[in-house]
Amino acid sequence: MPLFDLPLADLESYAPDVAEPDDFDAFWQRTLGEARGHDLALRVEPATSHLRNVEVFDVTFAGFGGHPIKAWYARPAGVEQELPVVVNYLGYSGGRGLPWETTLFPSAGYAYLRVDSRGQGWSQGFPGDTPDPVGHPPAVPGVMTRGLESPDTYYYRRLFTDAARAVDAVRELSGVARDRVVVSGGSQGGGIAIATAALVPDVAGLMTDVPFLQHFRRAVELVGTSPYSEINAYLATNRLAVEQTWRTLSYVDGVNMAKRGRAPSLWSVALMDMTCPPSTVYASYNRYGGPKEMEIYPYNGHEGGAGFQTGRQLSWLAEHVPLS
Repeated sequence: MPLFDLPLADLESYAPDVAEPDDFDAFWQRTLGEARGHDLALRVEPATSHLRNVEVFDVTFAGFGGHPIKAWYARPAGVEQELPVVVNYLGYSGGRGLPWETTLFPSAGYAYLRVDSRGQGWSQGFPGDTPDPVGHPPAVPGVMTRGLESPDTYYYRRLFTDAARAVDAVRELSGVARDRVVVSGGSQGGGIAIATAALVPDVAGLMTDVPFLQHFRRAVELVGTSPYSEINAYLATNRLAVEQTWRTLSYVDGVNMAKRGRAPSLWSVALMDMTCPPSTVYASYNRYGGPKEMEIYPYNGHEGGAGFQTGRQLSWLAEHVPLS
C-alpha cells in the first residue's frame, strides 16, 4: 500500500480542532462518579496456566454500571515486592485471550493486567469472557454504532469507564506499586489507553500504538476500512442522524482525550496504515498534554512496528518506570 495521507512534515504539525462539548469534563466526572458509586467487587482467583516462571490470576471487578469485567493479572513467580504494572487494553474484536498468553511483561519483571473488552472477543484466537448487558436500538454489526444516538448510551462510554475502573482495580491488587501504573494498547487498545490516561491523569505512563478512535470524522471521510466503515454504513442509512452522531463521538474522540493526558508517553504510527490513518494519530499526538515520543514506521500498515515496537516499549519502560 503506497503513502496516501499527508506528507510527514505536514503530519508533524497537524493539530486540528475537534468540536468539544461544553460539558465534556462534567460528563466524564459524572460517569466515573456513578461507576465508583458501585462497590469494586474485586475478586482474584489463581488461574491454571502451567507456567513455571509466571503466575496468573483470574480477576473480576465492577466496571460501568457495576457490571462484572474480567481480566488476567500476571506477575513473575516467587516475587513478593510491589512491582510497576502495565495495564493492557485490547484491539477491536479481541478478548482477553488465554492465561498463558500473558508472559511478556512479567518475563521482563513487571506485573501485568490484560483487561477484557465487554461484548467483544469474537475474533478467532482472542476469546472474551465479558458480556455487555446493555441493550441498544438497531445498529450496524460490530460495536461502533451501539447506542450512538446519545453520549449517555454510547458503547465507548461504557468501555472507557471499564478501563478507568481497571486502574482502580489494579491498584488494589497484591504486589502492585500503586503509583507506577502504565496504561497501554494497540489500535482500539491504544485509543482506550489514551482515554484512560485522560480519565485517570495520575497514571505513571502511556504506551499507545497505531491508536484507533482518534479524529473520527477525518477517519470516516478518508478511509472506507473496518471498523470506521461501520459509522459510514450507519450514516448512509440514518441520514438525519449526522449532527447527533458527530456530537456523540466528540465525547470519546481521542483528540479531546489527549489534551487531558499528562503522563510521559510513547506513541507509534504507521504511515501506510489505512485502518487508523496516520493523520488521525498525529491529530491526537500533537494535542497530547504530557511528555511524548513518537516511533514512525514509514512502510508499514496497521501492523505497525510489531515486535520492533515491543522492544522499544521495554526500553522505554526501563527508562521511565524502572523496576527499582
